[in-house]
Amino acid sequence: MKLTQLICAATLAACSAAASAQGVYPDHPVKLVVPFAAGTTTDIVGRELGQALSRGLSQPFIIDNVAGVGGSLGSERVAKGPRDGYSLVLGTVGTHAINPGLYASVGYDALKDFAPIGFVGYTPMLVVAAPNFPANSIAELIALAKKQPGKVTFASAGNGTSNHLAGELLKVMAGADMQHVPYKSGAQALTDVMGGQVGIMFYHIPAVMQHVKAGKLKVLAIASPRRSPAMPNAVPVAEQGYAGFDMTPWWVLYAPAGAPAPVLARLRGEFDKVNKQPEYLERLGAQGMEMRPMKQEELNAFLRAELPKWAKLVKDSGARID
Repeated sequence: MKLTQLICAATLAACSAAASAQGVYPDHPVKLVVPFAAGTTTDIVGRELGQALSRGLSQPFIIDNVAGVGGSLGSERVAKGPRDGYSLVLGTVGTHAINPGLYASVGYDALKDFAPIGFVGYTPMLVVAAPNFPANSIAELIALAKKQPGKVTFASAGNGTSNHLAGELLKVMAGADMQHVPYKSGAQALTDVMGGQVGIMFYHIPAVMQHVKAGKLKVLAIASPRRSPAMPNAVPVAEQGYAGFDMTPWWVLYAPAGAPAPVLARLRGEFDKVNKQPEYLERLGAQGMEMRPMKQEELNAFLRAELPKWAKLVKDSGARID
């Protein structure tokens, strides 16, 4: 065989091997780390996404709840783990935008240590309280807080979480003194709000919708600048006297930086297919999730812009770790 023929044969073999490797992934279950406890909004979203991806990729997506440090613990585990595409993380506005400006060190670089796969969606937060709470709107809430300084309490899933910052932002904008009560998880906080042990809570629509429909919670406002199709009667805080108020959490699926390019391409391709599936979109939409398809360049730019935005909010709110 001539030299040129040998070179061609070797090249074809290499290309074939590469194509074969692309076709193999994934050849065993994929772990999807949810950096918050079971029953949280992130857990709900992660399970829906995992099921949808598993159908397309023909491998189970195993949900691994790794809660702690505002979601940073699970995110760090993926950032420092194997870079083969078999360990992914469902990142949030908390893990990849708020925490880097809140903690002295989160154990990872939110931009450099991750390869974003796709923008999953976002959901506004509702301001909720128990049915017998003595306020039915933001105006009544602020009036109550000013009448009883430090007596009105608001719960959160922990210091520096988006629901904590939302409460702090309202305090600053309204000039009202409300007491923050942090919990280890959003589910625990919500339980005490329903029980009347804590006054109000800013929390994502998927986590509170069923309780609102069951009459266990009432809605004082929505924390986005516009109304949500899932809760059309919830009036934005911005329309209740606080123009510009906007606290909208989001979710992004990440692989660790350095994952093989063919693996990233396969994941992104399947993610794009999932986001066109009516059943998947309907299920998340029914939970109050809103989709925003982004091309890779747009997603990268969005994530870069979110870091300084939330760092400023953390600074302005005075939020700190107790």
